[in-house]
Amino acid sequence: MNRLAGIETEYGCLAPESFGLPTVPIRVRDHAFKKKKLGLIDLHDRDYDEPAGNGGFLFNGGRLYLDMGHLEYCTPECKNLADVVAYEHAGNCILQQSTQELGLDNDVFFIKNNIDHYTSATFGCHENYSLRRDAPLAQKNIDSLLAFLSARIVLVGAGRVGVTLAPRRYHKVEDTEPVHYQISQRADFIQTDIYEWVQFNRALINARDEPLADYRRFRRLHLLLGDSNMLAYTNALKIGTTSLVLDLLEANALPKLSLANPVIAMRQISHHPNGNWMMKLHDGREWTALDLLEEFHRAATSGAIFLDDDAHWVLKEWEFCVQALRHQRDALIGKLDWVTKHFLLSSFVESQKIEWTDPWLESLDLEYHQLNPKRSLLAGLPGTALDKIGLPELTKRDYQVQPPTNTRAFLRSEAMHMIVQKKLPYVLDWDLIYIGEGRQIQLDDPYSNDLSTLKDLTHFQG
Repeated sequence: MNRLAGIETEYGCLAPESFGLPTVPIRVRDHAFKKKKLGLIDLHDRDYDEPAGNGGFLFNGGRLYLDMGHLEYCTPECKNLADVVAYEHAGNCILQQSTQELGLDNDVFFIKNNIDHYTSATFGCHENYSLRRDAPLAQKNIDSLLAFLSARIVLVGAGRVGVTLAPRRYHKVEDTEPVHYQISQRADFIQTDIYEWVQFNRALINARDEPLADYRRFRRLHLLLGDSNMLAYTNALKIGTTSLVLDLLEANALPKLSLANPVIAMRQISHHPNGNWMMKLHDGREWTALDLLEEFHRAATSGAIFLDDDAHWVLKEWEFCVQALRHQRDALIGKLDWVTKHFLLSSFVESQKIEWTDPWLESLDLEYHQLNPKRSLLAGLPGTALDKIGLPELTKRDYQVQPPTNTRAFLRSEAMHMIVQKKLPYVLDWDLIYIGEGRQIQLDDPYSNDLSTLKDLTHFQG
């Protein structure tokens, strides 16, 4: 990829009432840091809702912490596609292995999804992409980016049973038929296209300018609309296609496309899993989501941007998926989450002779997102593992403890090991490390893995 990317995942938790739900994520977090020693717990408050001990950075360069009662895992900053997907999967492994080692795996289950069917609450899977500070964020480019983000859910949605009725303040979608299954878990909960404070108004794009790097050189694009994906192929397609579209944005080479209402368009698509993915453009024309995706694909292959090995993989699979969605959707079973889940649930509906309104299906929806392989609907599906999908630059590495070697995550991890070795007091953040009394190390270039950055720490004694 031509940029850094990372994923933040919030996990649901199923546990018996007698366990006390807030206690379970705390026990798993403490096991990961104190027993498995996968990282360094925060010694100081990070914010009003992140007190000392709430979470910490991991030796793999990522972060694990509690967020509003959920365990949240953030990948390190990754420079290639295989790393993003592998480190995202490492978060699943950390939670599941910790649950097993605590002897809880027969009673406690972590679920990587975005919807609580019982309360209609939603929790997020956020994407982060580095952008140049001088990226041309003109209105035409923002409109084009929003059009892509609305259309891409036919590639990257996780699928869900049912529909969540939008509150009055949301954009409404009038469905002519009942919605028993839809493409995206998050579509019903996105309220606007761009907004700064995500706690009050979920948007396609979070406009808060928080680069976590040198603000003179970098921006960080923070996306809120994505689903938590279970399949490595879908995850790679999500990050890869979006990264290429951002390459087009930085080259000022995006297609000139603008939707009348990106939020409504995304929700309408989500509510029609069998097709009819019409999107109304700002000028009154109507295109299908697949038409839009093909237009962005053409732009990416026009010669306007540099294409590395990751890009060639993405473009090949992007084209394959669009054609399969048009003509042979079954070819995407085991590749795209929403198609795979729909196939599995449809098979169950047929075999059990039940209706899509049967609450049994909501339970099976959750089982698709199980981290526990004994319960997961995906456990027996062949060819879905990361090493089976052909991503370039996939290396043999323990992704739970080893960081990527080509970003600042490597420096953060090295610094953490020195802190442990020298028994130093510390404050850790993505772009800054404080050691001892006022000694600090700047990590403001997220692309740098230059060990000389840590020279002061090398000679520092506690």
